[in-house]
Amino acid sequence: MSGANASECGKESHSGLHGRRVLVTRAAGQASELAERLSALGATAICIPAIEIGPPASFAALDAALAKLAQFDLVGFTSANAVAAFAERAKEQGIAAAPRRVAVVGPATARAVEALGLRVDVMPPVYTAEGLGEALRAEAQGLRVLLVLGEQAPTTLRDVLTVAGAQVTVAAGYANRVPAGSLEAVAALFADAANYPDAVTFTSASTARNLAALLETAGLALPESVVRASIGPITSRALDELELAPHLEAAESTIAALVTALAVHFRKDANL
Repeated sequence: MSGANASECGKESHSGLHGRRVLVTRAAGQASELAERLSALGATAICIPAIEIGPPASFAALDAALAKLAQFDLVGFTSANAVAAFAERAKEQGIAAAPRRVAVVGPATARAVEALGLRVDVMPPVYTAEGLGEALRAEAQGLRVLLVLGEQAPTTLRDVLTVAGAQVTVAAGYANRVPAGSLEAVAALFADAANYPDAVTFTSASTARNLAALLETAGLALPESVVRASIGPITSRALDELELAPHLEAAESTIAALVTALAVHFRKDANL
C-alpha cells in the first residue's frame, strides 16, 4: 500500500485476529493504542487517519467561557481532545484551569482530566453523550454548565441538559477535519480487491463520515466484505445514516472493548 499517511504494523499471535488486516481511521496522534492492541493479537493495523484535529474556526466562545469560569457549576468534556483544548487555551490566557466540578463521557477523557491534576466528579456507566446526560439529569435544574466540545459536535448532551433545566454554554475547543494526504492512501487500499482489509474500525461519528467522504471523492465504496466495527451507539448511528450499518459494536465505548469485539467476531467467523 502507498501513501504518506498509511502505515502497517503486525505481530503474530494466536487469536481471532491473527493474520487479519484492520484499517484504523483514528487521527494520527491517537491511533497508537488501537494499533498496538490489534498487533498484540496478531493483526496488522493499517493506519490511515480519516480525521485530524485542528483549531476551531473561532475560539471566541471558549475564551469568553474561560474568562468567567468561576461562574460555572460544572464543566463537561466529551473527549480527550476537548480537555487538551480547554487546558491549552486556559494556559494561553493565564487562567487557572480549575473548574468547580468536572464531568466526562468515559475513561479516556477521565485520564486526560486527571493528567491535568484535576478530579473527575461525574462519569456515566454508559460511555456516551446520552449516558452523561442521564447521569446529570437529576441535578440539572438550575445547574450552570460549560460543555467543551468539538466544532459541529452533535447537540445531544446540550439538549438533554437544557430540557432538564440546566443553563448550558457550549464552546468549541477543536475541529475535526479530513487529512489532505489520506485520499491517496484510501484510494490505493480500496482500488484492488486483493488489497482490501478484513475490517475497518470506527471510533467516532467523524471517522465514519470522513471515511465515507474520502471513498466518495475517490469514486469508490466501502466493500460489503469489509467488516465494519463501531466503538459505540453514537458511531453506529452515524454509520446507519450513511447506510453502512455496523457488523459489530463494542460492548462499551472503549478501544479495549472494540478490539475484543473484533476478536470475538473473527473467532466466531473462523468456527462457522
